[in-house]
Amino acid sequence: MAAMQVGKRSLWQSLLRLAKAENVPPVWVWLPAGFVALGVLLPLIYLTVRTFELGDDAWQFLIRSRNVEILWNSALLTFSVAAASVVLAVPLAWLTVRTDLPLRRFWSVLTMLPLVLPSYIAAYLFVIFFGERGDLQQFLNGLFEVERLPGIYGFGGAFLVLTLLSFPYVLLSVRSALWRMDPGIEESARLLGNRPGKTFFRVTLPILRPAILSGALLAALYTLSDFGAVSFLNYKTFTWAIYLQYGTFGRSLAAALSLVLVLFTIGLLLMEMKARGRFKYYRSGTSAMTPPSQIQLGMWRWPALLFCGLIVTISLIIPLAVLAQWTIKGVLIGESFQSFWALTWNSISASGMAAMVTILAALPIALWSVRYPSWLSGLIERTTYIGFALPGIAVALALVFFAINYARPIYQSMPLLIFAYVVLFLPTAVGAIRTSLLQVNPSIEEAARGLGKSSFQTVRKISLPLMRSGILAAAAMVFLLVMKELPATLILGPTGFKTLATSVWTYISEAFYAQAAAPSLLLVLASAGSLVFLLTQETRYTK
Repeated sequence: MAAMQVGKRSLWQSLLRLAKAENVPPVWVWLPAGFVALGVLLPLIYLTVRTFELGDDAWQFLIRSRNVEILWNSALLTFSVAAASVVLAVPLAWLTVRTDLPLRRFWSVLTMLPLVLPSYIAAYLFVIFFGERGDLQQFLNGLFEVERLPGIYGFGGAFLVLTLLSFPYVLLSVRSALWRMDPGIEESARLLGNRPGKTFFRVTLPILRPAILSGALLAALYTLSDFGAVSFLNYKTFTWAIYLQYGTFGRSLAAALSLVLVLFTIGLLLMEMKARGRFKYYRSGTSAMTPPSQIQLGMWRWPALLFCGLIVTISLIIPLAVLAQWTIKGVLIGESFQSFWALTWNSISASGMAAMVTILAALPIALWSVRYPSWLSGLIERTTYIGFALPGIAVALALVFFAINYARPIYQSMPLLIFAYVVLFLPTAVGAIRTSLLQVNPSIEEAARGLGKSSFQTVRKISLPLMRSGILAAAAMVFLLVMKELPATLILGPTGFKTLATSVWTYISEAFYAQAAAPSLLLVLASAGSLVFLLTQETRYTK
């Protein structure tokens, strides 16, 4: 008996040493993070089961030349949009946070508003304006007798539309990181004789690397999973092929293509992980508590204003002008806004609930990844990105399968719809929160624990207040994404539950463009109001 007790004690001590060696987090971190990861994997399990139904035919189907061409199209568009989004977002973030750019808050809001435009609406509006015989051609024809403009369909149009819709992902992440960055680092570099431009490239940009990579990854995954823009602009990608298979040849073939999309996503995650590295990005003193000094643009003020104005004009003003034109046409034919107030409330309430639940789901994963790094925490974090890369219809049908077979009481219920939103948009929250937590010095948390605080009390009273800007940025991204999300809402929404996005889609699919304008405008206005509020809170708590 004594030998058994000694053996048990030795085994327990060995487990404790192993736990310490593996940097295991508290149970209130790993348990919810594990449940969230399992939930995110449900669509992957469904796709795997469907693919195995094909047997050997799956491989023969995937290696067709047409599918190889579609893979190339998807990769080209994904990397091009991600790179262009970084090129646009990083200077915009730096100008609106670190410089004396006139009307900085005005530009801060306007440059993020393209995020609220659904891709299928944006694609249609751009075709109306930039098409071969669109509004721009008619205007130029009156001045210079231009009879036709280059076509907007294909890669060029898809690249333009998706870049203008995707760069706010990078912008939100980089702005949050700039607000939290220690300004003393830049000031020290300038005191050593480095000019602002040299300081930016040698000091600021390397510190912003995790935020840039996180935002670029989200832009890439958004592009990879988009269906609206690529289908409307006739650019064949994996999502287009998946939707085609679901609608014609069967779900098993579509599942096989979706699994290829998952493998593509894993490749992107591995690239982002390798580029991210293991550097520390937190501040070492208290200087970050003081507002950063503004860099005087001087003669560069006007080019900076021109740059911001050009981006806002193309990505926001032109689509809204076309949308306003169609709204006026709708009013003239008797369309009323009153019938859409209930839809507006449905959209806002669902988006708000989804944002709160997603933040709660993302917090333990971000804490585990940053504060208790290991191979398992890295795996858990990257698992969350799978849902974001999949088409909404694949995620929705997977949850329908599991709800009907294993949880019928929640089928077509609001909890199941909220869960779908979490699966789809969790990485947007994880990326922003993780970036914010990276900039919190762990020595502050260690000091709190040394004073007798538990790990939970330390996170609640120390870490969360310091991460407030990242949490708000995460909530903003999730809220805006849910506001315009379509396939999951159509398939999983409770009976009779309609949102502004589903209403817009119904009208556009039936070619009632004037009727679609009013709910589209309400969708933009509702999302813009929430974004302004969240940006106000961000600047309030990060200065």
